[in-house]
Amino acid sequence: MGNHKGVSRRRLLKAAAGAPFVASLAPLAAMAGTLEPTPEIPDNDDPTPSQTEGPYYKRNSPEKANLMVEGVSGTGLIVSGKVVDTQGKPIAKALVDVWHCDPKGDYDNKGFKFRGHVFADEEGKYQFETVVPGLYPGRTRHIHVRVQAPNGKPLTTQLYFPNDPGNARDGIYDKRLLMTMGTEGEKKTGTFDFVLRA
Repeated sequence: MGNHKGVSRRRLLKAAAGAPFVASLAPLAAMAGTLEPTPEIPDNDDPTPSQTEGPYYKRNSPEKANLMVEGVSGTGLIVSGKVVDTQGKPIAKALVDVWHCDPKGDYDNKGFKFRGHVFADEEGKYQFETVVPGLYPGRTRHIHVRVQAPNGKPLTTQLYFPNDPGNARDGIYDKRLLMTMGTEGEKKTGTFDFVLRA
């Protein structure tokens, strides 16, 4: 699954190789069927803690997958992925609420520019289109996200861009929240899967 794993296949193989053949593998099998809560990245079995929502979160964002703003230029960005539970099952209708600064590093606190939410489909998939955010003073490039299963507790976190020069200087930055980047035509793409506790 994209950006998360529970107990990694590599760790299971090492554990099995180091134990007598007659040792019980039932606990390992049980562990293999459970994903760690997230968000996570490949080959990292530690759950990622939530991150601060910052001072600019606004309730009641509009439901829209296209956050592009007319008259604002920037590099197009498509962010997508899945929302699943710790068993790897998709969470249909999970809320994915997003906000970030504009390409100049400013947040819209009067309206809802570069703010919006979508709901995951029946396969847990979500997607939104926006622009690459600028640099907010003192921070590296990032996108704020709140993810919530229906009737569940919200996970507030942030997504980051690999190889951004500001990552090393940002005290909040966490490499476990890096998106996997690519391109689609002239636009950048970022993928990230969220794993929520039941």
